[in-house]
Amino acid sequence: MKKFILCAFLCNGLVFSFSQTNNTVINTSGDVLLFALPIAAAGSTLIFKDKEGSKQFLKGFVLNEALTLGLKLVIDKERPDGSDNNSFPSGHTSTTFQSAAFIQKRYGWDYGIPAYLLATYTGFSRIYSKKHYFLDVFVGAIIGIGSTYLFTSPYQKEHLELTLSNNENSYLFGLKYKF
Repeated sequence: MKKFILCAFLCNGLVFSFSQTNNTVINTSGDVLLFALPIAAAGSTLIFKDKEGSKQFLKGFVLNEALTLGLKLVIDKERPDGSDNNSFPSGHTSTTFQSAAFIQKRYGWDYGIPAYLLATYTGFSRIYSKKHYFLDVFVGAIIGIGSTYLFTSPYQKEHLELTLSNNENSYLFGLKYKF
């Protein structure tokens, strides 16, 4: 059930973007995913009751945003549409890939594939709307994935296990707690 809820939430933005025919929808859906994917990633820690995951997501998110904003200020590259000088790297892409990488690394590829597809779509929307060049999007994706992989470990469900060992005339009962 948890998997269904998370995947349905992640896929909602993609379905919305293709249900319209207006070209501005691609740009708008990329903007929506900028917020939807981090909310889904942070929300997944609530769904799984994963306090450690919340901390790991926050660390990766803060590092990602600091690197992305810092590079934008230092590099000062003009956007393809000429609107400003915040082209490199793509913030939308770094944020959505950071979120997708967190979901994949923490909870596995079953959740990660839809998240990565949506992050890739976000990168496409930034190129399509002439807000970024391919290199801006590519580097944004690398920053997002890298910032997550520094802090995120795979999720381990807590559980208690009863063990039994026996030798000729002896028995050993034990409890094994895995977290």
